[in-house]
Amino acid sequence: MTSQAESQNLSSPALPSAAIPEPSLLVKAFASGLFTGYSPIASGTAGSALALLIYFIPGFEHPVIIVTVCFLTFLLGTKASAIMEVRYGHDPAQVTIDEILGMWISLLMHPKSLGMALAAFFLFRLLDIVKPFPARRFDRASGGLGIMLDDVVAAVYTNLILHFLMFNQPIREFLLSFRLPWAS
Repeated sequence: MTSQAESQNLSSPALPSAAIPEPSLLVKAFASGLFTGYSPIASGTAGSALALLIYFIPGFEHPVIIVTVCFLTFLLGTKASAIMEVRYGHDPAQVTIDEILGMWISLLMHPKSLGMALAAFFLFRLLDIVKPFPARRFDRASGGLGIMLDDVVAAVYTNLILHFLMFNQPIREFLLSFRLPWAS
């Protein structure tokens, strides 16, 4: 049996938060998705909405561009979110770069339309909250990799579900409605 002093040491970080340096402004800006992570409510939803706005930039959906951006976002997001976790605790709400990456993966290799984007948004947010296997396992893991991977899993599921739904003609027509003039 552990003593009270030992159990306090197990439940608290080795250093008080005042002794942990504040992440740089650049790390905060990136990890929080241009500060959407500091939204007082639904920071993950705010980050996902920012991802959609960026996605609607003409040409962003081109496979070479979006895959490259996703790869770099995953690498840099893993590092930045790990730095933020040291300061703010396990999978902090301030970190939304994982939701941004998740939205982009959700839309990867899909036609660009408002209907598809909205379907991906709502489905991804639902799956990010529910955390289907193995997302929940990654969510429990410490570090930047765990922060990023639970959203990657939710995004891959979202992407696959949307691909499956595209086989149904009425659903396909709905998802492809509201085509954007600049979208390919």
